[in-house]
Amino acid sequence: MFHPACGEAWKHFDSTHLEFASEPRNVRLGLCTDGFTPFGHSASPYSCWPVFVSVYNLPPTMCMKQEYVFLSLIIQGPQSPGKNIDVMLRPLIDDLKQLSYSGVQTYDSFRHQYFLMRAALMWTISDLPGYGMLSGWSTHGKLTCSYCMENSKAFWLEHGRKTSFFDCHRQFLPPDHPFRRNKNDFIKGRTENGTMPDRLSGDEMRSGIHWLPDVLFGKPPQKQESHGFGEVHNWVKKSIF
Repeated sequence: MFHPACGEAWKHFDSTHLEFASEPRNVRLGLCTDGFTPFGHSASPYSCWPVFVSVYNLPPTMCMKQEYVFLSLIIQGPQSPGKNIDVMLRPLIDDLKQLSYSGVQTYDSFRHQYFLMRAALMWTISDLPGYGMLSGWSTHGKLTCSYCMENSKAFWLEHGRKTSFFDCHRQFLPPDHPFRRNKNDFIKGRTENGTMPDRLSGDEMRSGIHWLPDVLFGKPPQKQESHGFGEVHNWVKKSIF
């Protein structure tokens, strides 16, 4: 894939939102965040989470250049924000919603005219812990994989005392792939006849989390876990996205 515009997500968005796609000056955005310790691990604990917004309308040689990546906010504190990251993201999300639904009057310097520019957040980019904070799906335990979800084939190592995801990937291979029939190089004596989990649509995802209780942000008096957490789901909150 040469550019995100060649990808499935971009093409699906265009086919679903025809009015938005008909205006080539509308903007496609990506949000990226990751945390780091600015003073080194030997210093007092401190966490810093910059949040960047990048523009994907530009050519591949430009869209990742520093001058086209916008530092939207910096989340600082003695600890990682965890699920409280939604509180800090609220102003940015409000602005993104306004850009998506209402748009803003913008001046086109080439055509010398104003037009209503809208923007869409296409995706977020982060590592696995950051993904868990943004999505609301915990990336710990047996149900870490947000694609397999409750259909995860992960298992517990009794002597290692940790979750293993070994041999969970063969279900994603084509049905006639030789690795599916390999009984020696994966789990001994086991072949893979299953198929990959179905990809959920946005509506299916929303219907699957509507029952989640509201989260008390900050430092709640007791641990908050919804019914079935870690067994049939790994949701810790409704994501602000």
